[in-house]
Amino acid sequence: MTNKIKCVIVDDEELARQLLVEYLDDHDNIEVVAECSGGREAINKIDEFKADLVLLDVQMPGIDGFDVLENIKTDPFVIFCTAYDKYAIKAFDKNAIDYILKPLDKKRFDRAIDRAADRINNNDSNFMHLSEDLVAQEDSKFKHNIFVQKSEKLVNLPVQNIVHMEASKDYTIISTKNEQFVSSTGISKLASKLDPQVFIRIHRSTIINLDKLVELEKYGSGNLAARMINGKTFPISRTYAKSIRDRIV
Repeated sequence: MTNKIKCVIVDDEELARQLLVEYLDDHDNIEVVAECSGGREAINKIDEFKADLVLLDVQMPGIDGFDVLENIKTDPFVIFCTAYDKYAIKAFDKNAIDYILKPLDKKRFDRAIDRAADRINNNDSNFMHLSEDLVAQEDSKFKHNIFVQKSEKLVNLPVQNIVHMEASKDYTIISTKNEQFVSSTGISKLASKLDPQVFIRIHRSTIINLDKLVELEKYGSGNLAARMINGKTFPISRTYAKSIRDRIV
């Protein structure tokens, strides 16, 4: 018999914790080993029980959800359950499986739990790497489309819509004019799939789409910054400035 997945619930609101427990009643493979109302308690319980899964709120008095993840010794899978959508990119940077907004939708919650269980039971070999597999199966030297994760879906993203990409540890934040996606593929590996005449590195952690570059701004002593179509501005490292300067006429 498969061992149950040990889950810790962390939320400073008692009603929110009760609702999560109620929703988890439909998942026989999940065992709630602790309910925590604060961050310090959560750190202790997650490590004490060596939790497989944490349902985590972001904003709590004192130690918030991100502080909890910074201070635990174990490495559980995390589903954020929060009323605030502005922390989503940071959440996925912390290896979150999902980011669910309150008020919680039961079907949406169930899908997130099922996906978490699949990843835990399969040692994280499934969904997060599916996008890489799909890209690897394409035949062309440089990709015209890539698949990026958005919630429980894989979105077909034309690379021409990418404005810039930023490295975030082992992940890459991909930005279009109006959206952001988090990829589990590192920025160097992503860059190898894209046309280097269009997607150029301007910093160790930044790649821009030249077609989405609005203008270059001079600052300091001969330094340059790239202003993109979505309003973001990035400094151009001296190491990579030559690729830009070669295009100045």
